[in-house]
Amino acid sequence: MPTILHAVEIQRLLDNVTALPRLLIFLDVTTGLRQSELFGTRWSDLEFDNDEINVVRSVVHGVISRCKTESSAKPIPMNPLLAGMLKEWRKVAPFPSLGDWVFASKRAKGKRPIWGQTIMRKQIHPAIEKLDINKRIGWHTFRHSYSTLLRNLGTDIKVQQDLLRHSSARLTLDTYTQAVTPAKREAQNAVVKLLLSLESTDDVAPMASDSKIGT
Repeated sequence: MPTILHAVEIQRLLDNVTALPRLLIFLDVTTGLRQSELFGTRWSDLEFDNDEINVVRSVVHGVISRCKTESSAKPIPMNPLLAGMLKEWRKVAPFPSLGDWVFASKRAKGKRPIWGQTIMRKQIHPAIEKLDINKRIGWHTFRHSYSTLLRNLGTDIKVQQDLLRHSSARLTLDTYTQAVTPAKREAQNAVVKLLLSLESTDDVAPMASDSKIGT
């Protein structure tokens, strides 16, 4: 069985990490992005006018490639609170142009994304240990956790599949899953509300102000 974090554990983790890992965790656990997609996101992929994220590429060990399957490349909703966090992040990001990586490496002068495993090892794992959460986690843990939260909230199985962008043998249904539908937005919003317990968006600004982004 894959390792998952429960909502309370996720909330505690978000409260005990600095700005950059907090944004990465929140983005991952409310969208289900794969690690390669998370760090392969450019500012041009974020449609703030439509509150959508276009998943068009992946980065694995520094190699940039297109998404392997059509289902992986479908757009996903971007909750308004998440959009606000990303906008605040852009204000302090060292490389905020449309063609830049959302999580660009300062050491590489923006030419590649930051190394996710470094953040996991140096910032997230120590926080997990401090919180006495005895689980071995990686970036895929947040995707699995998102899936579990959707299921626990009673999300329709087809909506779950679409949000996680899993391939389906029922190809006739896939023609209806290209757009970000109201059902998908409703499901994602429910996860966000559960995790933040309707916290004030006033917490967004501090998130972007104290991070170390030179990984």
